[in-house]
Amino acid sequence: MTRIRLKYVQAWVDGEGRATHYFRRRGYPRVRLPGLPGSAEFNRAYEMALGSKPAPVGTKRSTPGSVSAAVAEYYESQAFRSLSGGTPGKRRAILEHFREQHGHKPLALLPKEFIVALLDTMLPHNAKNWLKAIRHFIKWCAERKLIREDPTWGIRVKVPKSDGHHTWSEDEIAQFEAHHPIGSKARLALALGLYTAQRTSDVIRMGRQHIKDGVLTVRQEKTGAWLAIPLHPELRALLDAAPGNHLTLLITKSGKGYSGNNFAEQFRVWCDAAGLPKECRFHGLRKAACRRLAEAGCTVHEIAAISGHKTLKEIERYTKAADQARLAREAMAKSRPAEQTGSKSVKPVPTPVSKSLKQLRKK
Repeated sequence: MTRIRLKYVQAWVDGEGRATHYFRRRGYPRVRLPGLPGSAEFNRAYEMALGSKPAPVGTKRSTPGSVSAAVAEYYESQAFRSLSGGTPGKRRAILEHFREQHGHKPLALLPKEFIVALLDTMLPHNAKNWLKAIRHFIKWCAERKLIREDPTWGIRVKVPKSDGHHTWSEDEIAQFEAHHPIGSKARLALALGLYTAQRTSDVIRMGRQHIKDGVLTVRQEKTGAWLAIPLHPELRALLDAAPGNHLTLLITKSGKGYSGNNFAEQFRVWCDAAGLPKECRFHGLRKAACRRLAEAGCTVHEIAAISGHKTLKEIERYTKAADQARLAREAMAKSRPAEQTGSKSVKPVPTPVSKSLKQLRKK
C-alpha cells in the first residue's frame, strides 16, 4: 500500500502510540488536523488550512491590543498595500522603529501628549515624515475600531521653507562627466536622470524594451502616469555605448536590477569618486533637467509632459527663474552705451518750443 505524504503535514506520536497531525507552513498559523489522514474531517480541515492567509508579521511577539499587534495587522491591510513607490519602505522603517520602542504599549491608551513629546525630539523634516506615517496608521486603526480617538488629531509640524533637494549645477554635472567616461554605468545613470527627468524608482526599471522609434515609454511608479519621452541625442549616444547584454539598463555586478536603496548607495559612491559634495543626489538631476528645459524656453506644461509632475507649482519656480535671467540679460543689453552695442550715436533732437513760450521768454 502506497502511503501519500501530504505537504505541510507533520505528525507527533505520544507515549501510547496515538498520532496527532498538524498543518505547519512557514509564515502561516499552526492548525491541528482532526481525524486520520484521508478521512472527510481531516481533508476538510487540511483544505481550509491550505486556503488560509499568512499570519501577520510579528504576531507571535505581539500582545493583542498592543501597538505591535496593530502594526503587524496594518502591514497586511489594503491601506498599506495600496501605497506606491518608495513610500511603503519608508513608512515601514518608521513604524518598525516606533514598534521596537513602544510596541508593548496599549494602542487604545496612546495620549496626544505622548505623540507631541515624541515629535519634540525630532528635526522638523523627520518629524513631518514621522507624523505622516503614524497618522495613516492611526486612521486605519480608527476604521477598524481598534482605537476610539485619534491622538494625532490637530497636531501640526512647522517645517522651515526649503527648496528641497539640491539642484545640480552645470559645473557639478561637468565634474561628474569628467570623472566617469562614456560607456561607464555611472555615466549612463547620470544621463538617464538628466535627460528623462524621472525619479529613482522609475529610472532603475527602465529597459531597452521600453524604447521604440526613438521614444522611451515610462509608467511612473509613484503616480501611475504613462509618459512618452523622446530620446535626447546625448542619451541615445550613451545607450549605444553601453553594454547591451541585459534588457534592464542599470544592473548590479551580479546582473540583477537595483533596488531603490541599493542604487542610492551606489550613486553616492560614484559622486564621492568624482569629488562632489554630499548634497549632490540622484533626485537633484530631475530638478536639474527641469531647470535646463526652463532655460531652453520650454513652458510649464512642456516641462511637465516630460517630468510627469502632477502639480505645476514646483516647475513654475524653474520657469520664473529662467524668465528672470533672460529678461535681466535683455535689459542689461539695452542699457549698454551705443558704442558697445555697435550702433552709431544719434544726436538728440531738440524739442520744438511753442510760440507762446517764446513770447514769454522775450518779456
